[in-house]
Amino acid sequence: MVKVGKWIAKHRIFILLVSILLLIPAAIGKAETKINYDLLSYLPGDLETVKGQDILVDEYGMGAFSMVVVEGMELKDVQKLEEKFSEVDHVKDVMWYDDVADISLPVEMIPKDLRKAFFNGDATMMLALFDNTTSSDEAMEAVTNMRKIADKQCFISGMTGIVTDIKNISLQELPIYVVIATLLSFFVLELTGTSFLVPIFFLISIGAAVLYNLGSNIFLGEISYITEALTAVLQLGVTMDYSIFLLNSYEENKLRFPGEKERAMGHAIANTFKSVVGSSVTTVAGFMALCFMTFALGKDLGIVMAKGVVIGVLCCVTLLPSLILIFDKAIEKTKHRPLIKSIDKPSAFITKHYRLWLILFAVLLFPAIYGNNHTKIYYNIAQSLPDTLPANVANKKLVDDFKMSNMHMILMQKDMDAKDKRKMLEEIDEVDGVKWSLGMNTLFGPTIPESMIPDDMKKMLQSDNYELAFICSEYESATDEVNKQISEIDKIVKSYSKHAMVIGEAPLMKDLQDTTDVDLKTVNAISILAIFIIIMIVFKSISLPVILVAVIEFAIFVNMAIPYYQGTSLPFVASIVIGTIQLGATVDYAILMTSRYQKERGKGKDKKTAISIAHRASMLSIISSGFSFFAATFGVALYSKVDMIGSICTLLARGALISMFVVILILPAMFMIFDKVICKTSAGFLGKKTAERSN
Repeated sequence: MVKVGKWIAKHRIFILLVSILLLIPAAIGKAETKINYDLLSYLPGDLETVKGQDILVDEYGMGAFSMVVVEGMELKDVQKLEEKFSEVDHVKDVMWYDDVADISLPVEMIPKDLRKAFFNGDATMMLALFDNTTSSDEAMEAVTNMRKIADKQCFISGMTGIVTDIKNISLQELPIYVVIATLLSFFVLELTGTSFLVPIFFLISIGAAVLYNLGSNIFLGEISYITEALTAVLQLGVTMDYSIFLLNSYEENKLRFPGEKERAMGHAIANTFKSVVGSSVTTVAGFMALCFMTFALGKDLGIVMAKGVVIGVLCCVTLLPSLILIFDKAIEKTKHRPLIKSIDKPSAFITKHYRLWLILFAVLLFPAIYGNNHTKIYYNIAQSLPDTLPANVANKKLVDDFKMSNMHMILMQKDMDAKDKRKMLEEIDEVDGVKWSLGMNTLFGPTIPESMIPDDMKKMLQSDNYELAFICSEYESATDEVNKQISEIDKIVKSYSKHAMVIGEAPLMKDLQDTTDVDLKTVNAISILAIFIIIMIVFKSISLPVILVAVIEFAIFVNMAIPYYQGTSLPFVASIVIGTIQLGATVDYAILMTSRYQKERGKGKDKKTAISIAHRASMLSIISSGFSFFAATFGVALYSKVDMIGSICTLLARGALISMFVVILILPAMFMIFDKVICKTSAGFLGKKTAERSN
């Protein structure tokens, strides 16, 4: 590896030019990678609700719908608005009461079921159906154009409206995330480093790695907006350590080889690659564990971030050394004294009072576990957005004006017996929280011959093989009440036809909850097992993996317990990914200290001396790493208006600091207590001579 390192150092200009040229295809790849703003589209394809959505597209040419509330508008003007909406590209149909009755008929004379569905006071409601799926560009474009047509009296709700708002706010915020993370990281690097210029080269190298990563996503076809938003922030926080290690190694090797900068960098690259590959494996394992989720967002985020770590390592041993060598003179001129000159006294205090930290660990353990297990999780995607966004304003209008929050759909066989259809809907009407149901029989009655039903309505409600009915629910999506309601409706529907399905936004969110609840346990178990095995192989030990994983898991429990004691809830995505990311990214802090502890014990040092040296030698690096990760995520957490992103960044920022403090305070105490066990259960831990003396 030293030869490779020397080759890189010698051909630094060539490597820099190649790195710059590679930015061109990376930028093109990034621009061509589609961004998916609909989290529900990541549900497994074998779910009945997902199959039902596919049937809607195939049979009806319809993939989504929006409920439109109109307030204080005369019926003739509402009819004109309906006509304008119908002319919008990708709006398949608009369903209003004029489809079944003449608007000249007084509202009081309309059948009760229709009146309940379409009117309440001075408010009326229509249903806009789109010819493509919820998160498609076509459906979002249709909602955007409908909003342009609508005035202040008109409110467009539904999942497509929510996805449109997510897209709009993400496009506004994404560039700012990168700027905030970069500026705060730069500030931390300036405080902890010894050169004013080096942080700029760190950020250039990592920035190039981020762009290469985003550009290579073109092979995936599309990525989620959450992955897009977090890639730069996470890659910056996770891979910054590698750059710091390279610079430190280069400075050490310059002392070994005075006046031979290329040789010094060659050895620094070799040393860095060996160390960084070892530490990055745990980070990659943490991200790859996400790929085992049945909810495909985990695979999306896991692949992109694991790829990002690998690319970050490669840039750290190619592009960064080239930049440092090319600008070596400028770096030397901008050197300054370190802000923290010595951490000997704090380190001595921590290791001397190790019993205090063990007591702290024991005191916090139960509340941390309890809080972690009782933190509330929410699954309603709209809840992650500000209340002032158009879709959430419209959803509130639905509740205020019509006392409804959701529209379920029943997809049944067209040839199902008419009496059974009527009885089924009558039973559904009796379920708690159901306000009304609308089907062919409800709209036209059993006495109206099919030949007299308008063709437009037939097209809307019937296909070659299926028939649709709409169920109005007063319960909000992703609540216990609506989940119970959906289960009861599904039982009724299946009792009449095993082929009938309950589909729509709320049923999809119920499946989302059921799916991700299982995923949370699976992903945590896999990430712990994978990292346990990696540590066991690295240290050839049975006890050290238990201690190191336990210490970081304790930090994760503390982090996840804080929302419970604050009385706040977390979006489901944050609760799933935080455990694996925090474990994979911050277990390196523990590995760093453990490596030095093992080295000193192998040299023959006694327990206390070895732990003291390991703690003192690694403490500054751990602090620098922890604060770099914190800086990359904290600003985004404060700024983001999308709670899905803000909550993840809050947990990551806080988790980096908690892991840092736990490793610095509690890990050396664990070594003090379990030193004998560690020595006996770790192959060659004491070294041959030390082991012989102890025997």
